[in-house]
Amino acid sequence: MCRLKKSLYGLKQAPRQWYKKFDSFMLEYGLHKTQVDHCVFVKMYDEGDFLILLLYVDDMLIVRQDTRKIASLKKAQGKSFAMKDLGPAKQILGMHIVRDRTKKLLWLSQEKYVTKILESFNMS
Repeated sequence: MCRLKKSLYGLKQAPRQWYKKFDSFMLEYGLHKTQVDHCVFVKMYDEGDFLILLLYVDDMLIVRQDTRKIASLKKAQGKSFAMKDLGPAKQILGMHIVRDRTKKLLWLSQEKYVTKILESFNMS
């Protein structure tokens, strides 16, 4: 008989253990999960600024005006978790993201998803 010191990948309890570890890391870093959705973490700063981290399975989106603070969070996460930085968000959860920084505009589009749904019901 062997006693495991951590959850093994593939076991049914592994995702729960991973989330518990991630949640405790976020608390240590000062982010708190929202009551409405436990995969949305928020940190408010004194100057009225904020940081939002959205988590969906193994995808993550971090939102903040100050990119240095985002880089700091990513660096800290990289020390605790195996992760890959894909740079500025272009797509998440099937939504296409387009950003025009000069005009301060942001577009979210689910055109591909809508087209797929329409095709599945022969409405294209």
